[in-house]
Amino acid sequence: MKFSEYILAKSESPAYSWIVFFLTICESIFLFIPPEVFMTPPIIANKRRAVPITIAAALGSLVGGAIAYLIGMWLYDSLGIWLIETFSNPELIDSTIKPMFSKYGILIIVLTAVTPIPYKLLAIWLGFIGYPIILFLAVSAIFRTGRFAIVGTLLYYFQEQANAIVKKYFWPLTIGAVIAAILGIGLISLF
Repeated sequence: MKFSEYILAKSESPAYSWIVFFLTICESIFLFIPPEVFMTPPIIANKRRAVPITIAAALGSLVGGAIAYLIGMWLYDSLGIWLIETFSNPELIDSTIKPMFSKYGILIIVLTAVTPIPYKLLAIWLGFIGYPIILFLAVSAIFRTGRFAIVGTLLYYFQEQANAIVKKYFWPLTIGAVIAAILGIGLISLF
């Protein structure tokens, strides 16, 4: 049995919703694999799983985003100050970065919610600078859930085609997802 067929067979289990929830939490904190990689197998194995898997991914993303934000907030006094003093100018935070997030914070959150730009890095950074957590989570809830709902809907309606594509191109798709995450990290480093 091919690895892709094994994954599809295992993903039909009702417990896989919890696996998607847990992996999406991890993705929002430290993994650099897009959540769609976790969402795809159970939906293409059984399209009736689209709604529970989408909900699991959305909730996991929010929980992970909140944890990443708290990590940034809690680590600011120790690791945060050291990182800023080592790799940046502390005066730059108050003079440029905080005003930028005050003006464009929602747009920046939307961009990281719907693109391969690593959401976890933004969440930790927002915790560092003390951005309002309620606003961060509200915008994240709308746009991350929307992103996952679009993916879930597409996989629902094109389940047979997606199943054939995944079975045929499992490894290139997996490598492509990792490359997309790396490109997202590269985009962050440009700022």
